[in-house]
This record gives sequence, structure tokens and C-alpha cells, in this order.
Amino acid sequence: MYAAKKFGVTEFVNPKDHKKPVQEVIAEMTDGGVDRSVECTGNVNAMISAFECVHDGWGVAVLVGVPHKDAKFKTHPMNLLNERTLQGTFFGNYKPCSDLPSVIEMYMNKELELEKFITHEVPFLEINKAFELMLKGEGLRCIIRM
Repeated sequence: MYAAKKFGVTEFVNPKDHKKPVQEVIAEMTDGGVDRSVECTGNVNAMISAFECVHDGWGVAVLVGVPHKDAKFKTHPMNLLNERTLQGTFFGNYKPCSDLPSVIEMYMNKELELEKFITHEVPFLEINKAFELMLKGEGLRCIIRM
């Protein structure tokens, strides 16, 4: 949780701490839902929760994580009719030429701790293992040594 707060998280809700769906807990905490939610895990249930916890009328959910190829996103159609917005993005709409220098600067100034995102390292000969870890949802970021 501490790491999340370093990146601007103001509240943390563990679904395991509640008997009802986490989106209901968040809606109660925020008087109807959050203005924005961002899902980064690729877990389809987390994606659904991220969408269903945004406020009717103006809430926006952005899905960043890549789900399993067979995953299905299911929600009640009223969630869309109630003017919630669902967006998706690959790589966060990142523009390497203009955005990468600022990330490098943040890293060099120790404002961004990229090492904490690395979950595995494999030699190039085991590159398929890196893909397996990604597809299983076990690898957040894998370094491939060449």
C-alpha cells in the first residue's frame, strides 16, 4: 500500500476485507462513485470493478492492463446507459519521443522506482518463459538478459 501512495493513491480498498462487491464499497465511500478509476492488472474482474465503481453521469474508467485472451468483460447495460465512460489504452497512450525523457529524468532523480516493477529476469534463451509468465498474469515486468 505504501508504494501505491507514492504514486498518488489516496485510498486503498482490499476486496478481501469486505463481504460485498468492492464497487459497492467504493460507491458508499465516495457518495455514488469515483470520478476516475484506472485498472492496471489485466484481471477482468478488476476491470469490471473499476468500471462499475465510477460515478453515474460523469465517471470515467480507464483500462490499462491486458487481460487473458479468453477473458470476457460483462457488466449490466445500465452501467453504460447511466453515462459512465469506459476507455482503454495500450501503453498509456505513451509517446516515447516526447514522454520518455521525463520518465528518465524522474528515474535519475529517484522519483520513480522502476526496479520495484520488475518481477522476473530471464536469459534470452528463455524468452518463452517470459511470455508464459505474462500470459499467466504472474509477471508484471520481466527483464530479458541478452
